[in-house]
Amino acid sequence: MLLPWLLFILLILSLLFLDLGVFHKQDKVINAKEAIQWTIFWVFLALLFNVFIYYAYSHNWLGIGIGEHALKSGKDAALKFFTGYIIEKSLSLDNIFVIAMIFSYFKVEGKYQHRVLFWGILGALVMRGAMILAGTALIQQFDWMIYVFGGFLILTAIKMLFAGDEEIEPEKNILIKVARRLFPVSPTFEGQKFFTTMNGKKAITPLFLVLLIVESTDVLFAVDSIPAIFAVTTDPFIVFTSNVFAILGLRSLYFALAALIDKFRYLKLSLVFVLAYVGVKMILSHSYSIPTTVSLGIIATILCTGVAASMFISGKEDANK
Repeated sequence: MLLPWLLFILLILSLLFLDLGVFHKQDKVINAKEAIQWTIFWVFLALLFNVFIYYAYSHNWLGIGIGEHALKSGKDAALKFFTGYIIEKSLSLDNIFVIAMIFSYFKVEGKYQHRVLFWGILGALVMRGAMILAGTALIQQFDWMIYVFGGFLILTAIKMLFAGDEEIEPEKNILIKVARRLFPVSPTFEGQKFFTTMNGKKAITPLFLVLLIVESTDVLFAVDSIPAIFAVTTDPFIVFTSNVFAILGLRSLYFALAALIDKFRYLKLSLVFVLAYVGVKMILSHSYSIPTTVSLGIIATILCTGVAASMFISGKEDANK
């Protein structure tokens, strides 16, 4: 069943090439209107792919849906893909808050931010793919791993609940330490370049350091989000494709929400409840299986409540000014 995987990866690489090589070939600041349009496009693409998932699993196109751990129903596969997509998309919102802090800390110009996010997400696809395959193998080999993942998500939710405002500390990042030992760092940004030359030697720019921090940050978030989708399904193709489509739209979603991040104060709290719910669902999975439709409704309700509460409080504060 390698063919559908290869075709999917080829599709994603083609989309990424068009994104950076054609539509965003020139460095420019992406305004909110353009970002929203791109966000709608990526969401539409994910929904369109979900239609493919329905028919592919219904008719076993390209061998999809054949295998010991593969889903057998097209309707079930499409529902689980959509639920997984919603979970991964919602958890990636927390990543946006941190990315905004990273760009602010390093004073990265708006016109160069898209390039950093592009290469950051390309690296994230590779790392998440490896983590998904490893996680799937562990769950398939050891049934009790589902309890470990569930407990980990609950602990992560508790940690998020009591954590204060996060701080960016580049000097403590192991990738930054290694990079500084291997290469000299140019004192200033040099446009969109990640590498430059100093005194006849290869050097890295501050923009490359920003990329390293974005990559390492995504790994930390992936440790939380990838176990969460295993509460929905252990079908590796559904897990991987829903995860990929969720982070593909992260760049445009960042530019669409960057200016409004401070207004979504209760969104992080809603993500805490999402993680906690998914963790409990995983722990109960062997004794009581919560239907996917119920999980989807609960997660959507939690997220909508967080957004509505944030908008309501922000609106009241703006009115009192």
